Amino acid sequence: MAGVFVHRRDTHYADRPDEHYQFPKNYLSRASLFKGDWAVYYEPVKAGGRGFYAVAFVEDIVPDPTTPDHFLALIEPGSYLDFGQNVPHRIDGKLVETGLRNAQAAVRPLIAEDFVRIINLGLGEDPSVLPRTDFADNSTLAEERAPYLFASEQDRERILTSRTARDANFRKAIIRAYDRRCAFTGLQFINGGGRAEVEAAHIKPVSAKGPDSVNNGLALCGTMHWMFDRGLLSLGDDFSIMVSRHVNDIGSIDRLLLPTRKAVAPDDPKMRPYPHFLEWHRENCFKR
Repeated sequence: MAGVFVHRRDTHYADRPDEHYQFPKNYLSRASLFKGDWAVYYEPVKAGGRGFYAVAFVEDIVPDPTTPDHFLALIEPGSYLDFGQNVPHRIDGKLVETGLRNAQAAVRPLIAEDFVRIINLGLGEDPSVLPRTDFADNSTLAEERAPYLFASEQDRERILTSRTARDANFRKAIIRAYDRRCAFTGLQFINGGGRAEVEAAHIKPVSAKGPDSVNNGLALCGTMHWMFDRGLLSLGDDFSIMVSRHVNDIGSIDRLLLPTRKAVAPDDPKMRPYPHFLEWHRENCFKR
């Protein structure tokens, strides 16, 4: 059975949604219902939240070694996925979570029909941020443009673990967070079809079990993305752009980067990169 984890940005719990969710002992029986299944994250709109905003696979539930009478729902590495579009609690006055019995419960089960509905809404298409369509004969791109909706609970594993579907959704989330603007150059190119040319870069790559979280991503133009992935560029915790001494044309790079040498950050602080991902990139990718 799927479930819901309520997570507030001002929480006093030691949550790291892409790694673990902390909860008190009184929620253990409910949380155990969706151990080995998927859970969606919900942030109350009344608290300035996003509604339903992400999904992750609950790999295990263990006692929290740091806090008595608390437990941790451990998230399977690489399973966390921010929705490309947040899902409100109500649509046209009707609850999206139709099986809701206790809106105050921070951990609660989710009936199959509601899980399917929330995932479909969260992964829905937005033509303004989908990949380019000027390579119509390329079968891979044609596959990427397909909608990733599913009609039944049985389809969820196939869709939620599909790399193609996850990449497309990650791109939507990143492009919205950065207003379709390259974080390193500040450029906002929109092609003739109204689609953003900027790309979505993982800070900690998927190959290293980096999550498909907006907090693990940057919006970058093609050249900046290539250089970032190869460790020629990185970021400090203060968003200062770091250039590797291995770059052989510093003058040209200086003309491309923002004059302040500070990257563009999302307006919403909760969408900005987490320091531990930036540190990982500096320590494991950046060529000093």
